[in-house]
Amino acid sequence: MTDSARPRRATLSDVAAAAGVSQATVSKALNGRDDVAAETREIVLAAVAELGYRPTTAPAASSRRTIAVTFDIPASPYILNVLQGVLVAATENRLDLLTRLPPDRAARGQRAVGRDWIAEQRASGAIGVVGLTLSHPDALLDAASEASLPFVMVDPVDATHKRLVSVASSNWAGARTAADYLIGLGHRRIAWIGGPEASDAARDRLYGYRAALDAAGLEIDPAHVVADQFDAAAGARHARAMLGMDLPPTAIMAADDEIAVGVLAAARELGVSVPRDLSVIGFDDTPQAPWTTPPLTTVHQHLDEMGRMAVHTVVAIADGRRPVSRHVELATSLTIRETTAPPPA
Repeated sequence: MTDSARPRRATLSDVAAAAGVSQATVSKALNGRDDVAAETREIVLAAVAELGYRPTTAPAASSRRTIAVTFDIPASPYILNVLQGVLVAATENRLDLLTRLPPDRAARGQRAVGRDWIAEQRASGAIGVVGLTLSHPDALLDAASEASLPFVMVDPVDATHKRLVSVASSNWAGARTAADYLIGLGHRRIAWIGGPEASDAARDRLYGYRAALDAAGLEIDPAHVVADQFDAAAGARHARAMLGMDLPPTAIMAADDEIAVGVLAAARELGVSVPRDLSVIGFDDTPQAPWTTPPLTTVHQHLDEMGRMAVHTVVAIADGRRPVSRHVELATSLTIRETTAPPPA
């Protein structure tokens, strides 16, 4: 394609003309200056989104760059550990870190909402966004792509965006390893308490569990496999039901450590001894895992490294470099503690 045939990149002057304001006003609006009226700022941001304008240089007010991180569940130990890696990588790259709530879930799928949210991040000086296990992100990913703003997902939940860039763990392999370990101990009735069915990570972990049991020729009792939320209450509720069956499982695998904590609580409540009567395995290896009673056997994933990798990927894309892979999977391993043992005779 010749230079004359290439589409011309929008300039600050184009945005000013489309918004009906001066170039100085456009610059102030994009730099978050408080001497620009809210209505004027909205008009400028709408013009930026429509023209696909992207500043060629960082705002003159500062030599530092900014990155935004957004997530749905701030109280989750999983999120806090990934955030630690995000913070470390932001510091290493001399980036200021913005913590943002995503748009409300009810409106998140609307393209206009996605465009407005992405325009806000760009107006704040963000060179890119890291999304942590964000549900229904496609409108945000579309808007980020239109605005040429790098957006990297950590453990994507239900994203279908064809150009998705993501960082995750080898969830299938981790669950397969954990199930194989229980089978090797002699367990034959192994139950699964999973996360949301829409979650890619929860689904891959379920598939790893099923693959191990299938390979061992073990029949899976449908009553021993459930999907719910990643929280302790769900784990306790389903564990109570399973342990009250005529033929209860001798081991329960949980799709994350929060669910496993609930399983341990239910077992203690019912007088079921762990690991003598019941073995329990979690997934994540969050800092609380060694401090449960007894200490939790769990699948270790490098949560902080996932956060660091996501930030480094955003920076690479913002600097015009292609990521090594659009979908990075970090290795998992099994951390054996005191909640697993051979099944009761």
